[in-house]
Amino acid sequence: MTTTKPATERRTPHRTGYWIIDFYRSDVGKKWAMAVTGIVLLGYILAHMIGNLKVYLSPEEINEYGEALRELGGHLVPRTSVLWILRFGLIASFGIHIHAAYTLSFRNRKARGPIRYDSDQRFLAASYASRTMAYTGTLVLAFILFHLADLTWGTAPAAPEVWERGEVYANMVATFSRWPVALFYLVANVALGFHIWHGTWSLFQSLGINNPRFNQWRRNLATGFTVVVIGGNLSFPLAVLSGIVGDTGFLA
Repeated sequence: MTTTKPATERRTPHRTGYWIIDFYRSDVGKKWAMAVTGIVLLGYILAHMIGNLKVYLSPEEINEYGEALRELGGHLVPRTSVLWILRFGLIASFGIHIHAAYTLSFRNRKARGPIRYDSDQRFLAASYASRTMAYTGTLVLAFILFHLADLTWGTAPAAPEVWERGEVYANMVATFSRWPVALFYLVANVALGFHIWHGTWSLFQSLGINNPRFNQWRRNLATGFTVVVIGGNLSFPLAVLSGIVGDTGFLA
């Protein structure tokens, strides 16, 4: 009598070799992707704000800071190579973050069906920050693109005529001296504040850390982080408009 061994379940080569893609396709995977990339982006936002505080020291300090970023790695690597590696990492993180957010939002709307928001109790229970994440995220994306074109590349239609590569201090003073740009910067940073507050609060939940005992700690962290980062960012155009920073300011 011969016995037949039960067939062993075999995974397809696709699923075996691309488990990360399979994980990302799930809702849990997308939440993890948003949380991890969110941590990367929050770290960059904080570091960027701290670096820009050098504008309060002297024009030389902020200009040397910009040059130091281009010289990362010293003589061991080509000039700006490390900076571009960091930039590509940020671009990838930003792209994954946006894609995960969009697809999760689409799935949620599809699962909800033709239910009006004002009749959806879960929606009513959500915070104002969470309900406006899509809008604030879109505004922040538009601001980032303008900010890069205005201060990093000098190619924005409204870029100051005096823009000069490497002159970080002069470029900041020139661009924030224009009320429309300064106002857009202020509004966009308020939107960024809503976005990062809810992002900091919710990333722990996305990672499975959702114990009610930690809720107050999470809220304090989100609030403190937002106040520090957005407070610093808002101070830059206000300092230029008020004359604290600039050709006539006492910090000039």
